[in-house]
Amino acid sequence: MAENQEHDDRAKLAELIKSFRFVMLTTVEHDGNLHSRPMTMQDVEFDGDLWFFTSANTPKAWDVNRNRQVNVSFADTNKQTFASVCGIASLVRDRKKIEELWKPTYAAFFPEGLGDPELALLKVSVHTAEYWDAPNSAVSRAFNLVKQSPRAIRVRWPSTAKSR
Repeated sequence: MAENQEHDDRAKLAELIKSFRFVMLTTVEHDGNLHSRPMTMQDVEFDGDLWFFTSANTPKAWDVNRNRQVNVSFADTNKQTFASVCGIASLVRDRKKIEELWKPTYAAFFPEGLGDPELALLKVSVHTAEYWDAPNSAVSRAFNLVKQSPRAIRVRWPSTAKSR
């Protein structure tokens, strides 16, 4: 039964995540301070990994090279849906994967496009996640505030689930 619940929680997390385009990525800086910045998530099926385009020569890439622990947070105040995932980040320079995920609109951030020698992907392999999914309508939110709080679910992503 617990295994089914974990599967359901992972499926719910994947469902929530796919509705987000913009997220906040938090890394640990060289002095131990946390630094969050907005990132655009790649539109791929969530299988335990999150993907972002970046330049290999940026503070976030330097942060990840020093300390791979990161957090990605999601918030949709209109739907009262929130998620926070923790994982291990790595810089990926695989040209085939970069080409697979590339969209022409990214040229606004990377003017050299696919020819940019610093173009890279930041991959976050999720280990744990929490999400809060409150009732969707404003009326039920107001009513349910009295009888129940939004549900917080902690999800562990099994590292053995990936075949990489």
